[in-house]
Amino acid sequence: MNIFRLAGDLSHLLAIILLLIKIWKTRSCAGISGKSQILFAIVYISRYLDLVTTFISLYNTFMKLVFISAAVATIYLMYVKFKATYDHNHDSFRIEFLLIPCFVLALLINNAFTPLEILWTFSIYLEAVAILPQLFLVSKTGEAESITSHYLFALGSYRALYLLNWIYRYYAEGHYDLIAIFAGAIQTILYCDFFYLYITKVLKGKKLQLPA
Repeated sequence: MNIFRLAGDLSHLLAIILLLIKIWKTRSCAGISGKSQILFAIVYISRYLDLVTTFISLYNTFMKLVFISAAVATIYLMYVKFKATYDHNHDSFRIEFLLIPCFVLALLINNAFTPLEILWTFSIYLEAVAILPQLFLVSKTGEAESITSHYLFALGSYRALYLLNWIYRYYAEGHYDLIAIFAGAIQTILYCDFFYLYITKVLKGKKLQLPA
């Protein structure tokens, strides 16, 4: 494992911790897109089905279980425990417009036409766009709380670091996966505007505001 992969995993873990802390401490899921969280849960479950077929390392297994468990826990908090605070009206992104194209693309472009490989590829494509409902929600409400902004920044950093991981592995190991690199690049591009606003506003103590 290289430093970019480790930093990416830690950034991803930090994002999840920040999100859960925000919901639990405020007893509210206001400003959080439940639809993005559903998409992330689908991503992790479809990607990590190999837990029942392949053992790579204790670290790998632990992180996969953490991501799946945290995604399910977040959905429970949003749709059950703190359901009254969930903003259904603004969280109106049609996620079927992401799910269906990503699945069709996974059927057409993959590394091997097997069930696990297709689901892995589907998860890669879907993760690239899973944040769109959250960004859409922020743009509709006009602003995001600081901790929500920190969550989004950590999540975006995770994917950017994973992109560096793939570049490093290409030069150091001669290994690359064009599907993962392409999807990672798309996901990082989607965050670019947010990264700029985060650095110029949130780090200066201002609330993040995305253009409607």
